[in-house]
Amino acid sequence: MTSGDDRELLRHHGDVDAEPGLLDFAVNVRLDRPPEWLRARLAAALDRLGRYPSAAEDRAAREAVAARHRRSADEVLLLGGAAEGFSLLSSLRPRLAALVHPSFTEPELALRDAGVDVARVVLDAADGYRLRPEAVPEDADLVVLGNPTNPTSVLHPAEVVRALARPGRVVAVDEAFADTVPGEPESLASCREPGLLVLRSLTKMWGLPGLRTGYALGEPELLARLVRNRPHWPLGTLAFEAVLACCEPSALAESEQAAREFDEHRQDLVRRLAAVDVEIALPASAPFLLLRVDNGEKVRAALRERGVAVRRGDTFPGLGPDHVRVAVRSPEHNALLVAALEEIVGTDRGSAA
Repeated sequence: MTSGDDRELLRHHGDVDAEPGLLDFAVNVRLDRPPEWLRARLAAALDRLGRYPSAAEDRAAREAVAARHRRSADEVLLLGGAAEGFSLLSSLRPRLAALVHPSFTEPELALRDAGVDVARVVLDAADGYRLRPEAVPEDADLVVLGNPTNPTSVLHPAEVVRALARPGRVVAVDEAFADTVPGEPESLASCREPGLLVLRSLTKMWGLPGLRTGYALGEPELLARLVRNRPHWPLGTLAFEAVLACCEPSALAESEQAAREFDEHRQDLVRRLAAVDVEIALPASAPFLLLRVDNGEKVRAALRERGVAVRRGDTFPGLGPDHVRVAVRSPEHNALLVAALEEIVGTDRGSAA
């Protein structure tokens, strides 16, 4: 089912690669701190920290999420980041969980730590890491995948993801990066498919990795199964305030504009990298790119010597030491990454011919 006890690799995240002082292409967060308007909202909520979070605050935040995704409040579960949602999956008591890889490793780690049997469905690079529903074991009663997928930057068509649905099966879709895609065309956040569970995060778009805020969307009965062993007061006042603020029309407009900028900046980075002797996994839709470069470990070390941090790829099932993930940054920062790579690996001889 799995390749030995590789849990330490699964625990690796990009923040380990991005030490202070390095130009950070390892962590996929848009901002180094929340925008000023959001910081002001959170600061104004500090005076409420003297009392316990209320059911009314929880309800108001769920209603805001529900309005955004055209659902009812009882179809929304607020989370301490999408990571909490992954840790709750074992409460569904699956017999066999199918994890679609290469993808974010936290769900597999949480399920294996809970003693759940796991099957890896490893997508093929030669096939563009395309999702093939027939590759998922029929007896899997839980399927977990990302869309768009970290680290491949693949955006799976919504109808292909929906084809995974079966009676008695839960399909959990990690949409942590869905709001970085203009228009969110393949999101299932508003879909009421039986057994569908969509996990979302505020971290990436709003610079909130230190607050741990997100939510799950699904049938009320499914959400109730998720929280059967959850402690009381799982979220705090600031998390409720962040959800409210980030669901307001002005925030959604800012998010859509940022998604368009991500799209432009990714295209800029792809154009620049075309002249470098690296392979790019394309098409790409997320605010990061998966690269393959010869002698990847040495290249990562050489980049660090030049003050640039990238995310190692060999901790993702299905990838190896020659894979690295790079975040999409501004054209100015993109140029610095590409210049460093050109020094280390040279230009693409085929491109230069």
